[in-house]
Formats: sequence, structure tokens, C-alpha cells
Amino acid sequence: MTVLTVAQATVRFLANQWTERDGVRQRLFAGCFGIFGHGNVAGLGQALLEAGDALPYHLPRNEQAMVHTAVGYARMRNRLSTFACTTSIGPGATNMVTGAALATINRVPVLLLPADTFATRVASPVLQELELPGSLDVSVNDCFRPVSVFFDRISRPEQLASSLLAATRVLTDPAATGAVTLAMPQDVQAEAHDFPEELFAERVWKVRRPAPAAEDLAEAVELIRTARRPLLVSGGGTIYSEATGALRALAEATGIPVAETQAGKGSLPFDHPAAVGAIGATGTTAANALAREADVVIGVGTRWSDFTTASRTAFQHPGVRFVNLNVAPVDAYKHAGVPLVADARAGLLALADGLRGWSVEGDYAALAVRLAQEWERTVTRAHTLGHGPLPAQSEIIGVVQELSEPADVVVCAAGSMPGDLHKLWRTRDPKGYHVEYGYSCMGYEIAGGLGVKMADPSREVTVMVGDGSYLMMAQEIATAVQEGVKLTIVLVQNHGFQSIGALSESLGSQRFGTRYRYRGADALLPVDLAANAASLGAQVLRASTVEEFRKALAQARAAEVTTVVHVETDPSVPAPDSESWWDVPVAQVSELESTRRARVAYEEGRRAQRPLL
Repeated sequence: MTVLTVAQATVRFLANQWTERDGVRQRLFAGCFGIFGHGNVAGLGQALLEAGDALPYHLPRNEQAMVHTAVGYARMRNRLSTFACTTSIGPGATNMVTGAALATINRVPVLLLPADTFATRVASPVLQELELPGSLDVSVNDCFRPVSVFFDRISRPEQLASSLLAATRVLTDPAATGAVTLAMPQDVQAEAHDFPEELFAERVWKVRRPAPAAEDLAEAVELIRTARRPLLVSGGGTIYSEATGALRALAEATGIPVAETQAGKGSLPFDHPAAVGAIGATGTTAANALAREADVVIGVGTRWSDFTTASRTAFQHPGVRFVNLNVAPVDAYKHAGVPLVADARAGLLALADGLRGWSVEGDYAALAVRLAQEWERTVTRAHTLGHGPLPAQSEIIGVVQELSEPADVVVCAAGSMPGDLHKLWRTRDPKGYHVEYGYSCMGYEIAGGLGVKMADPSREVTVMVGDGSYLMMAQEIATAVQEGVKLTIVLVQNHGFQSIGALSESLGSQRFGTRYRYRGADALLPVDLAANAASLGAQVLRASTVEEFRKALAQARAAEVTTVVHVETDPSVPAPDSESWWDVPVAQVSELESTRRARVAYEEGRRAQRPLL
């Protein structure tokens, strides 16, 4: 037996957890992020100090941001390694709730250790404690319950062992993973207990590759063999499973064209003959044209979000059927599909074996190639518009693309940029595209990019962020500088919430509440985001033309320190149309003519929706 505080025992346990897949081991917890206050400084703070390099500590600037950094790291490591995050009680804890929701929605593991109020209630109410007249066992940490895949409160030291083991089981289960929250009362953290020594032995959590059930596989193979116009939609599960090679082999053997979700972008190189690009509301005309006619749709590692299905208008064949290969049953059974509950790589290999000798008709494969080539010409035009006096956003993307290397990573999350990148970015590496679009969380970009770079320092990481997202959460620039982590940050200044502004206009709401302007005037605010970035320790370069941006970006890439390239763009230039739709309801009655016109268009779009039950 070993006498330790609950916090010391927690840290020692975390330092000895490993994952293993395909014989490759890595630490489950690369370290711990933490912002200390009275709730955790003498508990987990003291334990991390004592542990030293056994569980490295990193100082972030914002509690939400540190969860984003952990998510970026875990996603880059294919969900096999992550970080723990600790906060004090009260606002420090609740600041993490948004990060928890992001992790769970994106199915990415992260361990959250918010401090909690006294379990003994000896001094209640303590600073930052929530008091509810109807209950004494609720704290603000209960906010984590609906956004966590596992939640527990450690009210006694004897509970710690079972809770840690259960939490780690969930974190390492690809079918169930997400945010795991262990709320730790501040008095319990510091309480000593005699723990069994075996709790701290090295544990290896094997991440296995379950194969599909034979009867489900047979049904799926039979259905695909009857298809005349099949389409495969690859999601994030393909990349997390390291199944891109198996996907490529299946596509080459069968000729089935492959479209990609946001999380699945990079499943095939953009110029592969079977690649037809992004699908759905932010997709390519090639993928969406094939989706409209597809009679069998094979989803691999996708959760079928509304952007992927264009709010259930993408698939218009009257008899369309789905085959869903996913390690999570909740996704495998969607759209009344034939479920293949399995690891993506194991399932793709099984499908390839079952489809041996079968392929699509030559004219269909040729159609897919022709549509993809047409879209590539559209991309080239968008990258080289020659718009002035300010460049279009698509031209900025084009320059970043031009100067990037195949293994570089582009990071983004919210605003108009993710949609433009989904359509226009030419991925060449499975890990070259990192856009958080499950939660589309403004402020993820810089913090997430920091996690990406920490996960693989050998790659050049370019964060693309608009002024709206930058103003939400830019402070992790200081963390990158502190840690010596080099990021290239492209800061696009277009003076407002331009993505939601364009949506607002299309819905008849006239860009209300989206412009960064003086009240009652149209003059721009004197906000200098470049100066702000410099104040956080970054090297800053300014550009106002495409050529100036090209030179500045080249300089930033060559730099050894975090560098921000600030460029103004013209938000009035849209990216090429996806020929798709997204369901955002319009007011059914209104005194505004603009809203009434938008409602007519909305009703027209709804007519194409299908239940896909």
C-alpha cells in the first residue's frame, strides 16, 4: 500500500497509462494543462509539481482554450494520446464546458479535472460555490454531465481507483470516447489515503480493430454489388483508424468514387482518380452531382451531420440505400443503413475481400473523373481571381496552398473559412487538413493549432483565422511563445462576422448584428489586431495585396518563432457555389419584404428534403 493524497494518486496513475494499437505504444496522457486557483493549487497543483517530468505540466491562458489544445493534440494522434486539464472551482471549471462539448461532439478524448467545492461542506458556502435552495449536492460542475461521455465526482478517496479505471476505459474506446470529467472537491484532493500499489502499475489499453459481423458484411456486399452508381463518403473515422490505405485500395479495385466530410478530408489525395472532393453544403459540384444520383451510399467513419447530407437533400435517388461502416453503433444504424459496426480499416479490408472481382461500370467511373476535373478548374480560378483592391478570401487560401508542402497542416474552425477550405483546399496527406467543424467553435483555431504542433513538431502548421474568431480567443499565442512552439497564423481581417452576415442576408435578415462598426454609422472600428498579436509576443507581418501576402507568408514559414500574417480581404466575394442547401429556418411571417422573399426560397429548398429513416 502507498500513502498519497488523492491528487498525487491521480497524477501517478495518469503517468502510467499507455495505449497500444497494431503493436505501437504511446502514452495516453502526454501531460497536463492547468490554471490554478484556490480549488486545485494545493491539490493537483502540488501533485504536478511533485511529479515533475513524469506528467509534464503546461501553463495555458484560458481554460476553454486548453481543452481545445488537448483536442487538437488528440486528433492529430488519432485519438490514441491526449492531455488532462485541471482547473479551480467556479468560473475556471465552467470555462471548460464549451471545450467539453467540442470534444464529445467530435468524438475526441480529453480528461477534465475541475476542482469542486468541499465534500465535507465544513465551510460552505466557499468562494465561487453555487447555492441551490433545493439541493446541497449540486455544483457548477454538474454542467459537465450532458457534455461528457463519462462523469463522476470523487467524494471519497476510496472512490478514486474505480473512477480512474472507468474513465480511462471510456477514453480509450473509439466507439464511446469524448470528454471525460472527474470533478474533484478541493478538500478531497488534499486528503491522504492508503492506495493499493497495483493501481500505479503500468497499464496498456489495447485499442482493438473489431471486424464486422459476417451476416452484416454479406448483406452489405450483396447490396453494393447491385449498385450502378455507388458513392463512398469518408469521414473522420477513416483517418483516426489509419485506414486511408485500405480506402485507396478499395477505390482502385472497385472504381467507387470517394467524397469526403470535413473530418474525412484527406482520406484520399485530392488528385487521386477516385477522389471527387468535399460533399454536402460546403462540398464540390462533383461530389454533390454524384450524390444526387447515387443508388447506394457507403458511409465510412461519418456521423452524417447536416452539412454532410446537405440537411438531407443531397441524396435524391428514389431508392437510395445506405451502408454505414462505423465503430460506433449510434452512427452505423443511421438512415436505415446496413450497419457494419467495426473499425474502419478492418471493415474496408473486409468489404474489399467481399467485392473482389466487382467494379463499377466504366462510364460511371469516367463521369466521376470528368466532374472532379471540372471542379479542379473551378478551384484554380478561385485561387487566382485577381480581385482588387483587396484580395478575395479564396485567393488567400490559394497562396497558402501554393507555398505549402504536402505534409503541412492547415488548421481552422469557424466562420466562412471552413466552408471555403472544404471546397478549395487540395489535401495531399491524411493529416494535412485539420478543421474543427463538429462544433464549429469560434476560438478553436489558435489553441487547436498549438495542440497540432505539439503532437507533431516536424510539420509546418498554418492556422487560418478570421477577425471574429481571433477576437474570441487569441491568448494562446502567448502560450505558443512561452512553450517555444512555432505557428504560422494567417489572420484574415474583414471587419465583422462575415460568414453569419452572408447567411443573415440570404435569410432576409439584412446582416443584422454582424458588422463591426460604430453604432449608427458605417465607419470601421479602429481595431488593430496585428498590434494585439504583437503584444502577445508574436512576430507580426502585414499585407494588403496578394503579392505582399505571398512574400509575408514565405517569411513567416521561414521564421523560427510564432508569426502572424495580417491581411485584409474583401468579404463580398463568395467562394464557388456547391449547388447544395443547408436548412436554416426563415421566419414564417414578417413585415420585412426581404424576409418574406427568403421564406419563399426556404420553402423551395425544403421540398427536396427526405426523411432517410
